[in-house]
Amino acid sequence: MYCTRTLIRKFTLERLKCSNRSLSHGTGVWPHLQVAEENGVRHITLADPKTRNALSLQMLEELQAAVTLKDPSLQCIILGAQGKVFSAGHNLKELTLKEGRSYHEKVFDACTNLMLTLQNIPVPVVAKVNGVAAAAGCQLVASCDIVIATQGSSFSTPGGNVGIFCSTPGIPLVRCVPRKVSAHMLLTGLPITAEEALRAGLVSKVVPENELEAETQKAVDAITQKSTPVIALGKKFMYKQMEMGIKEAYREGGCVMVNNINMNDGQEGISSFIEKRKPNWSHSDE
Repeated sequence: MYCTRTLIRKFTLERLKCSNRSLSHGTGVWPHLQVAEENGVRHITLADPKTRNALSLQMLEELQAAVTLKDPSLQCIILGAQGKVFSAGHNLKELTLKEGRSYHEKVFDACTNLMLTLQNIPVPVVAKVNGVAAAAGCQLVASCDIVIATQGSSFSTPGGNVGIFCSTPGIPLVRCVPRKVSAHMLLTGLPITAEEALRAGLVSKVVPENELEAETQKAVDAITQKSTPVIALGKKFMYKQMEMGIKEAYREGGCVMVNNINMNDGQEGISSFIEKRKPNWSHSDE
């Protein structure tokens, strides 16, 4: 039964991917990514190490398509990368005058769309970082919900070094880390270590390289053992209340909690606690 469900889900994903014509050229359905899904977890891997996993327009469009593939059983997304560079940021070869201003606008529109999507999709996105995350690559990390990084990873916004200040990478960065840290990163371009990123709040956990997979799986398991609509409700309000004043946040937060309690899974959670048993989630929005 388990194998059959897994095969059906993989077939559904393949059919969805093949139906997206914009991604059906090049070396395959995902020319710059590896995408797989199993047991409610979608693994998306940046797979263009020759360009240091640069966020070209095509890479951005593939990422957008990969994170928004519809699957009602999806509970979590893991975002990783091949090689020792998570992502070096935008592909500067696409940002010359030869491509033209309208093309540059397409690149940054696609990037903005992806970063906002990562926040707005209902399932948590866990970044698994082993290496360098620079410029828009750092932006990508900062836009994920949870970040597990290896001790040897580093994070930087060095755009000023090549005459292009990291204005858009700085948007999620300044919302993750204190002002003095973000100003130091943006104005100097100097990298910070994984431990410094942890202290600043840019990453969630730092582990030795040989523990990265296990620690990522630990976080994902903790997510997938919970009710999917409850996590979706929580993620949505978590970001929404960050833009509110404290009184407004409490007013709306109370309403959200009342709605949560009256959901099927809210009541199931309470019943399972009282009855000292594991909850049996319906994963229903009702």
